[in-house]
Amino acid sequence: MALSEKKKGEWSVLSAMAIGAFFPIVTVLSYAAVPSLISLGWSTLVAALFFGAVITYRKRWKELAQPLLWKYVALVTLFISILYYGLYYIGLTYTLPGNAAIIALFEVFTSFLFFNVFRHERISFDYKVGALLMVIGALIVLGKDFSRINIGDLLILAATASAPIGNFFQQKARNIASSETILFLRGMLAVPAIFLFAYIFGQHALMFNVKEAALFLVINGVIILGISKVLWIEAIHRISVTKAMALQSFGPLLTLFLAWHLLHQAPNVWQLASLIPLILGTLLLTDHLRFSRR
Repeated sequence: MALSEKKKGEWSVLSAMAIGAFFPIVTVLSYAAVPSLISLGWSTLVAALFFGAVITYRKRWKELAQPLLWKYVALVTLFISILYYGLYYIGLTYTLPGNAAIIALFEVFTSFLFFNVFRHERISFDYKVGALLMVIGALIVLGKDFSRINIGDLLILAATASAPIGNFFQQKARNIASSETILFLRGMLAVPAIFLFAYIFGQHALMFNVKEAALFLVINGVIILGISKVLWIEAIHRISVTKAMALQSFGPLLTLFLAWHLLHQAPNVWQLASLIPLILGTLLLTDHLRFSRR
């Protein structure tokens, strides 16, 4: 029996979540050879080349002739490829992959603000509690023992504010072009800007260093920034962004598990404690959990 569009969207999110759980870990492993923005630049270039080959095979180059597509993708590039991933990659140089995955869950809260609150919809009691829980969860992982705030955690928190805007324009772009074309154009627009910022911030790497990190850059480019992003765009084309975020809210748990086994970074009490209000807040904000109406 054929899957409904809704079910396709849900399975796409879950698949993207499983792949994305490796993202912070693979990225950190690449830092052993190249700096953060150099890693992002090369990973983005690999992804763009991968999608260039895909749209050549599927003969979709004609989609690039639409001026409106360039407008939408330019905004997606700014808010996701440059701001979101730029802040995320730099933040990962100062914090643990598990922390990064947990704080990235705060995107549910920023998506709720962007897609619900800014449209002046009535905010229910459930939503107010959910929003409060998300803030509490973020504060726990940010403050840890409340003696100081890690700059890496703060940068990743800032990144979550730009993602909903990028996803909004990504939905619009998907209505007029395929996911592969969007990601190819997004990558080609982003690469020069990322390497320019790397130069401004004094980051550089020799070709020897790039070759040393090649395996991780290819994994990030083709699988994580490539295939998982196709799955994500296809998902939010079929279901709402906030619902998609809810379905992938258990991704940080998988990242913590992988970091424990691959990087030998056991989850700490603050990470585990923050997941409780964050996941509950996610479920409340996306209507997957409701209080009794009695």
